This record gives sequence, structure tokens and C-alpha cells, in this order.
Amino acid sequence: MILSCNSCDKKFVVPDNAISTSGRLVQCSACGNKWKQYPVKIVNEAIDKIDYIKPANKKIVKSTTIKRKKVNKKTGPSLYSPEYLARKHGININEKSKVEKKKLDKKSEISFGFYNYLITSAIILTFSLRSLYFGQSLIVEYLPSLKIYIDYLFENIKNIQEIIKSFFASY
Repeated sequence: MILSCNSCDKKFVVPDNAISTSGRLVQCSACGNKWKQYPVKIVNEAIDKIDYIKPANKKIVKSTTIKRKKVNKKTGPSLYSPEYLARKHGININEKSKVEKKKLDKKSEISFGFYNYLITSAIILTFSLRSLYFGQSLIVEYLPSLKIYIDYLFENIKNIQEIIKSFFASY
């Protein structure tokens, strides 16, 4: 025997001897709707017993359909919705605040970048070489062995300057 749920119209196959002539309470496994089911033979006989109905226009019509009342399943919030989690488990989730925080974090992030590192390195190098140049006499006074290295450093810097000048002067 094939049963059909009144609420969700899902169909189920049930053995014929599972439902007695007095009927049986059944429940839909899909939506949870409960109803009393009678054997299909008794239902068909009840339909056949319906006599002709005379409407107001006096035409004879045989009624062959039984209107089933459609029961709407009560739906609540989904198991993972913020309302359900707040009501059932006391967990408050503010999705908007998380999204806004992410947007603010992206705006507040400042990347230093390659060119900023390059400019900063050039400034630090220039500052340290200028400091070494102006403090050269003081350094040599306390550490005389460093005089050779400092002179060698500034000689190399002058050579690099001449190479760059000659490179640009050739074009």
C-alpha cells in the first residue's frame, strides 16, 4: 500500500497488513505530520458511496475527489541562525559587526611597500655616513686604528660618485 502525507505529499510504501480496518495513527518521517490512516480499500469504498450531488443549477455531478486539508508545517528559525543560537544556547552572533570590523581593518592597514623601504634605507644610510664624516676626527682621536678604514670608505664613496657622474655625462 502506498501512503501519501497530507502536508508534504511525500509517498511511503507500507505493507497491506500493517494497517487494520479500524485504522492506524501514522507519522510522516519527512515533516512529522500525524494522521489516522485507513486501509485503501475502505477509502475507495467511501468514495464510491458518495451519491450524486445536485447543485443549484440542477445538473447531476458525481464527486470523485476528496479534498485534503493541507497542514502547514510550523517552521522556526534554522538550527544555525543567530536567533536560534541566541534563544537556545545563549550565543549572540553579530554578523554586521564582524563585517564592519573587517572593513575597518582593511582600511586601517598601511603597507609600507618596497619604495618606502628603499627611501627609508637611503635616508638612514645618508644620515649614518654624514654622522661618520662629521664625527671622523672624534672617532680617530679615541680609536686611531679606524682611520685607515674610514679613509678607505670615503675614497670608495668618491669613486662611486665619479662613476655615476661619468655614466650620466656620457648620455
